Amino acid sequence: MSEQLSEQASGQAAGGHASLTAASGGRRATRTEVLLRPRGGQGREQGGGQGGGHGGGQGGEQGARVTFFELFFDLVFVFAITQLSHRLLEHLTVRGAAETLLLLLAVWWAWMYTCWTTNWFDPDHPAVRLMLVAVMLAGLFMAAMLPGAFADKGLWFAAAYTGIQVGRTTFVVVCTRGHELGRNFQRILFWLALSAALWIGGAFVDDPGARAGLWLTAVALEYLAPWHGYATPLLGRSSTADWTIDGGHMAERSQLFIIIALGESVLVTGATLGGRTPSAAVAAGFVAAFAGTVALWWIYFDHTAEAAAERIAGSADPGRLGRSAYTFIHILMVAGIIVGAVADELVMAHPGGHVSRAFAAVALGGPALFVAGHALFKRAVFGHFTRARAAALLVLAALAGLAPVLTPLALHGCAAAVVVVLALWDVRAYRLAHRDAARVPLPGQVAGQLPGHAAPSGTFADPPGEERATGR
Repeated sequence: MSEQLSEQASGQAAGGHASLTAASGGRRATRTEVLLRPRGGQGREQGGGQGGGHGGGQGGEQGARVTFFELFFDLVFVFAITQLSHRLLEHLTVRGAAETLLLLLAVWWAWMYTCWTTNWFDPDHPAVRLMLVAVMLAGLFMAAMLPGAFADKGLWFAAAYTGIQVGRTTFVVVCTRGHELGRNFQRILFWLALSAALWIGGAFVDDPGARAGLWLTAVALEYLAPWHGYATPLLGRSSTADWTIDGGHMAERSQLFIIIALGESVLVTGATLGGRTPSAAVAAGFVAAFAGTVALWWIYFDHTAEAAAERIAGSADPGRLGRSAYTFIHILMVAGIIVGAVADELVMAHPGGHVSRAFAAVALGGPALFVAGHALFKRAVFGHFTRARAAALLVLAALAGLAPVLTPLALHGCAAAVVVVLALWDVRAYRLAHRDAARVPLPGQVAGQLPGHAAPSGTFADPPGEERATGR
């Protein structure tokens, strides 16, 4: 038995070495190439890596699979999202919301930069996996410090965050020395080190306003850097063409973060109900909260997520779409889910009475942020806005004017109804478009064949070719 296991392990090692050798043109793989993920058709197609894999059709020729270790890594950020949601609930003021937003931007950036890193580097390689374990440890510590980041735990938070960003990127710079990716990561390290000085410096400032100013400057430096190509003295700048990412993997990782945020919303809904004495009003708030969460999932995942993943996977410049549609725009949808979770908790705790401005802001702002983010996402990927999302935003804005005459439960229910109707409208428009496309074949098309759909006149469906027919 031991001999069989030994032979199997030797065969796997030989197969992996052969794949790496073949991928590098018959020569022995370099240190960097050993750490890189196998791309379409290379390496561990069947098993998705030493630790197995997970993914909705992103493996094999279509792209790298999301590994089980990447899913395990994301658990740290489940806790971080929960911390941010609770912090916003406890500081439901303009200042509290601004501080929470700043912290969310930092958390998102720590996760997203790691996502880009694992897009190139194989999480199942021992060296890369150990680096990710270190990032997880620092990330868990960072998340624990979030509630006191603008109080007595600011230095601990800043140290953990900058440790993640600078430490991970330093690891990659060392690993890519002499490789074509090296210059890109050297530029990134320059800007992250520059912003780290502001993060640490701000942590030593006792005044919360001054600290927020320094940290906001640090965030601005980090978020603007990709747009100017990480322009660095003596190193030049990068273009999106330099970022030869696996678009399918990037899309799936971002989709999973949306699931993390929606999962936190479900946890908040269940935990809040468990802490209350059931009544008709509490039950109604519970149903509205859950229906709203399901509708957000439906809007994002029903068919747009898959179509967008196919679009970036087949893009000639996946780095551009990865930067705009996933790195930047998805944060709006995540923020909307977090804000909406706060409203879900509040409506079950206080379903009746007067609607405060704070409650109106989270009850309407959460869905509005998500819908606006999704509209921008579709615009970035497919090049077109849809009128249904504009109409939903207008209805949410109109509800703000009615808030003073409504109860919290009524306002929250109306906001949930808006996203539910939007989700149902998307389903209807999608089916109408595909039914008409099947009925009237295009030149050279067999009758009944479903191409990329063209929206029938008068509907709020997406533009022709946006989303491939899936038979649903």
